[in-house]
Amino acid sequence: MKRRTLDIIFSVGGMALAILLMVLGLVLRSNATFAQDYVHNQLVEQKITFTPAANLSAEEKQSANLVKYAGQPLTTGKQAETYANDYIALHLSEVNGGKTYSETSNDARALRAQATTAQQNNAPNAADLDKQATALEAKVQTLFRGETLRGLLLTSYGFSIFGDRAQTAAYVCYLVAFVLFVAAIAGFIHAASRSAEHQVLTAATDEPSEPAMSGAR
Repeated sequence: MKRRTLDIIFSVGGMALAILLMVLGLVLRSNATFAQDYVHNQLVEQKITFTPAANLSAEEKQSANLVKYAGQPLTTGKQAETYANDYIALHLSEVNGGKTYSETSNDARALRAQATTAQQNNAPNAADLDKQATALEAKVQTLFRGETLRGLLLTSYGFSIFGDRAQTAAYVCYLVAFVLFVAAIAGFIHAASRSAEHQVLTAATDEPSEPAMSGAR
């Protein structure tokens, strides 16, 4: 086989692979754009704004991101993560001594059952138990709303990460496609040169056998 033929085979294959990677990159870039736009639009609809720097508490100021985004509207996945973890989580930990919605809900149901029993038995502490149960139930609602919003914001952040990863993958595809395209062009140029005339990958020929010696009888 001539070197020219081999160059053309590899160049055509490289060009085809480059086109395939380019198409894959365009698909990944499209998905990345969709993810970024979707997250942005959904967050904008929530109309959440970070607390201005002057109004941040001492604990809130310990978060570099809360200070960084102070006073800004929440529109990106990274901002959603900051608001969920550094702002909402901080204030939820202050609602019921760091207990979660599930833990507080269980406590509230148990306390309500005690208050109901006390009222039925006309116990002297029935009114106090009822007030305590009502206050704890209010905390349950606060934790429920806060944890729900926090979960939604973190989901938006996770979705934005997928978009970022898709965009990075698209850039990698573009880069590899460019390298393959350049290599394929170089292969075609070499195939057109005079040096591509020599043979490559040729099978070794059998050595000629020595002629049989004949002797006089």
